[in-house]
Amino acid sequence: MKCFSCLLKIFANFFLISIIIMIIILSAAFLSIIERKYLAYFQNRCGPNRVGWNGWLQILADGIKILFKEDWIPPFSDKCIFVISPIISFLSLLFVLFTIPFTKNFFIINLNIGILFFLMMSSISVYGVLLAGWSSQNKYSLLGAIRSAAQTLSYEVFLGLSIMGVVARAKSFNILKIIESQKTIWNVVPQFFGFITFFIAVLAICHRHPFDQPESEQELADGYHIEYSGMKFGMFFIGEYISMITGSAMIVSLFFGGWMGPYFPGYIWFLIKIFLCLLFFILCRASLPRPKYNDVMLFSWIYILPLTLLNLLFTAFFLLYFNK
Repeated sequence: MKCFSCLLKIFANFFLISIIIMIIILSAAFLSIIERKYLAYFQNRCGPNRVGWNGWLQILADGIKILFKEDWIPPFSDKCIFVISPIISFLSLLFVLFTIPFTKNFFIINLNIGILFFLMMSSISVYGVLLAGWSSQNKYSLLGAIRSAAQTLSYEVFLGLSIMGVVARAKSFNILKIIESQKTIWNVVPQFFGFITFFIAVLAICHRHPFDQPESEQELADGYHIEYSGMKFGMFFIGEYISMITGSAMIVSLFFGGWMGPYFPGYIWFLIKIFLCLLFFILCRASLPRPKYNDVMLFSWIYILPLTLLNLLFTAFFLLYFNK
């Protein structure tokens, strides 16, 4: 009987995880059409408006196109690594969402080291990108992959440092406890500089504009996934939007109180905050120019890293002398 109940529990958890994965993938696909319409509005032009009512079924047309496109593997590529690279990148980005609590009682995994798990999985995704560029045996792919690896490693440094102020205030690496520590005041107020640096780091690690140099069309002809087609390209494409959702969920959880808010249920507030954060991601793409790659790297080490260290020192000083 115990064995049966254990199997039933495993099946229920597997079913719940499968539903959440499907919702995340569909949300990422829906986010792509929202981005295209939002960009069209900012650029004073027509966006997708042919498929379905006002173009909202464009994601269905794009999905069918990717699904039935020829899944071609270049004969000159390292085939095994070429196939497995998008899977590594996609799954590592997806697993981060499993540690983020949607409400106080609704989460998949409650890790005491949730912050460290987030940093670890966000670092692993770059291995998929680097392997994809190397295995394609294409100069543009390799250049894009090297850019991505260098950019991710650079911005990962102060991504972790910018969170340390929040961790010090909550005295825990548990994301659930960090959210609950914001009952009196959201971390964005005492940790405003930490929020700014964390947001910039998330933009860079997600390869979102203006930090999309690893896949810039004008220079590298789409970068590290230039040789990919079909569902392999779809994994990279959907993975980018999943990374946006993951980054927004972490920003909301660490700096904006997670599910906390008046009148409405917690999950409603959590989704509203994530949606507003995603709109700000798209606004950055619509309004900012793309800088040179060397400027992006200099910006991280010369300006952002000192600012992050100063914020961490100020937080430590405040906690030691004024918050005893």
